[in-house]
Amino acid sequence: MLNYQNCTLCPRQCGVDRTAGKTGFCGMPGSLFAARAAAHYWEEPVISGSFGSGAVFFSGCTLGCAFCQNEKISHENFGREISHSQLREIFERLIDEGCQNINLVTPTHFLPSILPALTPKLPVPVVYNCGGYERVETLQELDGLVDIYLPDMKFSDNALAKTLSRAPDYFETAAAAIREMYRQTGSFVIEDEQMTRGVIIRHLILPGAIDNSLGVLDWIAESFPENDVLVSLMSQYVPMGRAKSMPPFDRTITEEEYDAVLSYMDFLGIENGFTQDFTAASTDFIPPFDLEGI
Repeated sequence: MLNYQNCTLCPRQCGVDRTAGKTGFCGMPGSLFAARAAAHYWEEPVISGSFGSGAVFFSGCTLGCAFCQNEKISHENFGREISHSQLREIFERLIDEGCQNINLVTPTHFLPSILPALTPKLPVPVVYNCGGYERVETLQELDGLVDIYLPDMKFSDNALAKTLSRAPDYFETAAAAIREMYRQTGSFVIEDEQMTRGVIIRHLILPGAIDNSLGVLDWIAESFPENDVLVSLMSQYVPMGRAKSMPPFDRTITEEEYDAVLSYMDFLGIENGFTQDFTAASTDFIPPFDLEGI
């Protein structure tokens, strides 16, 4: 049973009682906070579809990435408190507006409040959009409630994970979590150009860290049946937050870096998925966190 007392929802396992006003790594109390709920058009095409993904952006985060593009909500904890019944109403409104799925963005530290809002099962797929750094035990509580998992696999290099995300156990933790996600959903399913089930693994190429990316692709190729999961290789890195003063992470990636990783993905035979145009390194894809829809 997931709860906010002695909180162990994420791999940090802080053990604090968030209902008593204490906060752990995520910085959030034992009540639900969100910063935006609206149609979102900047996910992978099979998620965004023609009418947008019904994205709910939750406040706080269980990772502390130095380069986070959603810093206002993830690190500064901007948002408004809502109840689980209000969250259910938000889901239903987004569906009524035409959104073809409900997209939970960085939800793990609020799962005790989110789970009641997912019952009864929604009439559209539920997308679990996270940084990959998850506990298997927590994910098991989502079995049957989540249709599509959209995790990052940020690092194969734990030293880099420690420097950039304060998660020295990132690789083995995310690897186990994503395997559990795949166990729950199985092979991806796309119907009428919309994903209805499966896993998309995202990887953001970081400047000066080609070996980290190659390690991630090696793990994907070794861990899943050929082309059974989708891979989203992202070139959109833009220096944000603390990364602006942390060379080489104070620059965008080069075209040579992107081409090297893309060529390796082709070499491994990873064919199903998505790549970004090299010009995607822009802040234009960051939505305004202005409490819309909350």
